[in-house]
Amino acid sequence: MHVRTTILVTIAAIFIPLAGVSQELVPRAYWPAPAGTNLIVTGYQYSEGDVLTDPSLPVDGVESKIEFLSLTYQRTLSLFGRTANLQLNQPYAWGSAQGFVEGEFRSRDISNLADSRALLSINLAGAPAMDGAAFQALRANPRTIVGASVLVSAPTGTWDSGRIFNTGSNRWSVKPAIGVIYPLRPKLLLEFEVGAWLFDDNDDFLGETRKQDPLLSTQFHLIKRIRPGLWASLDATYYWGGRTEIGGVTRDDRQENSRIGATFVMPFKRRHALRIAASIPLKTSAGGDFDTLTMAYAYIWR
Repeated sequence: MHVRTTILVTIAAIFIPLAGVSQELVPRAYWPAPAGTNLIVTGYQYSEGDVLTDPSLPVDGVESKIEFLSLTYQRTLSLFGRTANLQLNQPYAWGSAQGFVEGEFRSRDISNLADSRALLSINLAGAPAMDGAAFQALRANPRTIVGASVLVSAPTGTWDSGRIFNTGSNRWSVKPAIGVIYPLRPKLLLEFEVGAWLFDDNDDFLGETRKQDPLLSTQFHLIKRIRPGLWASLDATYYWGGRTEIGGVTRDDRQENSRIGATFVMPFKRRHALRIAASIPLKTSAGGDFDTLTMAYAYIWR
């Protein structure tokens, strides 16, 4: 087994996209990597349209241009004899947003830290903790993989209780999920995930308490492996729920939205890789009517 090949394939296995909004598309989220692998990702994301750092805010007619820079660290480890990933992410957001709040036009330029995130994922079946040789064997003869994850978003972003547009959310959010990777062919994978965002209350929202129902989500990815480290995917997501209540009044803002997109990853010079991804809306009922482009660079070592 060549070290160079192992590193390139590992990049493809755990390349993490920028987490800018809660409806991101994340292909190969449950594909494993050898234990002891470390990954640093710097990412940039541009989104334009009806997009906010919190897409369930009570704003109508949103027009915004939001940009994100993000730094992510991930380590692959053995947990109970299974492949697991621990990931830490810190985004920074800036841009302009405008819209109508209860009929009143508001606008704001924003530039500050967004909420921090931590993710723990583990493969439940099909991918025990492995070294480079076992990982190469799995890649040559892929099998069905089942994984689970917990994503936690902490209220570390900047929050101004007197403003609608903020880079932080002033609440904790947790997303448990379970995913399956099914090999249609050795180089063609089908991936599916189902999860739910669970939200804490924001008790400092324009002088009121803001609550939100769970937001259920699904993701589908058709992934084509081209050569070691080089792959592309077609992506889709559908999410629904998330109705909010402000000051005891339930709002008519239940989300029922879907998006499609594509992802392309290309490795270079052994330990490096570039990722480009884009997505557009298919159907929107409340928020989510925006286009987004993501570019990221990864460095990997063991």
